[in-house]
Amino acid sequence: MNDIRRTILWLVFGFSMVMLWDNWQVYNGRPATFFPQQPTKVSAASAPADAKAVPPAAPVATTAPTGAATAATAAAPAAAPRQLIEVSTDVLKLSFDTEGGSLVRAEFLKYADANDKGQNFVLLNDSKDRVYKAQTGLIGSAAPEGFPTHTTPMVFSGERSLKEGADSLQVQFTSAPVGGVKLVKTYTLRRGAYDMAVKHELVNVSSAPVSPQLYVQLMRDGNKPAGESSFYSTFTGPAVYTDAKKYQKVEFADIKKGKADIEKSADNGYIAMVQHYFASAWVLPAGMQRNLSVEGLNIGSSVADCCYRVSAIAPLAAIAPGQSQSVEAQLFVGPQEEKMLEALSPGLELVKDYGLFHILAKPLYWLLDKLHAFIQNWGWSIVALVLLLKIAFYWLNAKAYASMAKMKAVNPRIMELRERLKDNPQQMQQEMMRIYREEKVNPLGGCFPIMIQIPVFIALYWVLLSSVEMRNAPWLGWIHDLSAPDPYFILPLVMTLTTLLQTALNPAPPDPMQAKMMWFMPLAFSVMFFFFPSGLVLYWITNNVLSIAQQWIINTRMGVPPQFNLPKFK
Repeated sequence: MNDIRRTILWLVFGFSMVMLWDNWQVYNGRPATFFPQQPTKVSAASAPADAKAVPPAAPVATTAPTGAATAATAAAPAAAPRQLIEVSTDVLKLSFDTEGGSLVRAEFLKYADANDKGQNFVLLNDSKDRVYKAQTGLIGSAAPEGFPTHTTPMVFSGERSLKEGADSLQVQFTSAPVGGVKLVKTYTLRRGAYDMAVKHELVNVSSAPVSPQLYVQLMRDGNKPAGESSFYSTFTGPAVYTDAKKYQKVEFADIKKGKADIEKSADNGYIAMVQHYFASAWVLPAGMQRNLSVEGLNIGSSVADCCYRVSAIAPLAAIAPGQSQSVEAQLFVGPQEEKMLEALSPGLELVKDYGLFHILAKPLYWLLDKLHAFIQNWGWSIVALVLLLKIAFYWLNAKAYASMAKMKAVNPRIMELRERLKDNPQQMQQEMMRIYREEKVNPLGGCFPIMIQIPVFIALYWVLLSSVEMRNAPWLGWIHDLSAPDPYFILPLVMTLTTLLQTALNPAPPDPMQAKMMWFMPLAFSVMFFFFPSGLVLYWITNNVLSIAQQWIINTRMGVPPQFNLPKFK
């Protein structure tokens, strides 16, 4: 039974390494080694692409945001030269384009760039290296010139910076009439906030009723964030949330293959573009019907041959001649701070992706946040959280280590038995089972209690990996950023030593080959931690040290003196 347990663990480890290598290959732009997929070619998105997001009952929606842009621009009256308008608050430095009044750059004044600590982090950008923008406009006109879109020239008015003592500022962009409609966009930014209210005022200056549709969209290239690690991967791409299907994230690869599967219509929720630590999202008013889509499109960018967008199109009530209609939307561009996201919109906190163990990760983050409120240091908060978890699982760990101690006590007899009956495997197995029964030893007794804890510690791993609070958060001494690898590799070396020490305290497998493999596994596993964030390595070291201490105490109490089972590589 002991051999079976070791074999199962080795198979799990081997398969994990295969999957890790395959994903590492795909992440770096190379085909998978073991599970290759047929490459697919992305066709450029054209005007009809947006028609898929609009119900057949609304024929006026057959013109897409992109398709309407050309006609709208051509029909628009002469306007001031295109320019970028820079607007700043205490936490944001934004750039708006007078072409469409789009947000084309967002710089966070309280978050340093991970690759250049002297620069602020930039999320949205429109440059040769990055395409990432937030846009809105109108579609759905039967007139050939369409309505004002995100490419229609607009005139800026308003404030450029948040004044001392002021709580908010407004930025306004006004279009000339296009298709009989004048569009006025008003952004309201607040002190300390990463969300902004975006008011769309539609004025019918024609002599006939008009029935426009409002679209909001986020456009981004398909590249991973700069500096993303090759040893672990986080989600980058569009996401949609609705009450019916909850959080739906879409891989860029699935969009390329035409396999994007999201809810197409809803009257609630949001659309978002997500990456590690940061996100952007459009939130339309609850109860407003909207049609949702994710697409790849060719924009001729120097960044890549194609970009991606997630959009929501909302049909509006008809506007009589001389009348106006206002639609409020909310745009979020900021860090994935969980409490802030929860307060903005239902389900928005899910852009902070905890993976499969979300139900366990949320209470773990809550506890970590409470510990930080008391300790005021994220590094020591991690240590305290792992300590509390070890206390909570003490009974399970005690069962596991007690079983290991019993196994260690009978191990000399098992080794002698294997040597004596090595030519008679059947009798050897029978004698081993007899010894286990007499000594009341369960060969799997040390495995099950540990397996029960695995989901909790995987959830904690994702909490630490996903929490933007770890960015630029110091611990002590040389660790100035818990989200970055240890610059001197001290923590990974300590982690490797504690892992090897823990392996040495465990009973040695009877089979010499398995014994060697049990030493190779922690060494291979430790290599990855040299490139992992310091906060994750600190968590693993703390867990190892507490496990070693508990195992030592339990062995001593059971009369099995701790001893180091060193490998024999002969």
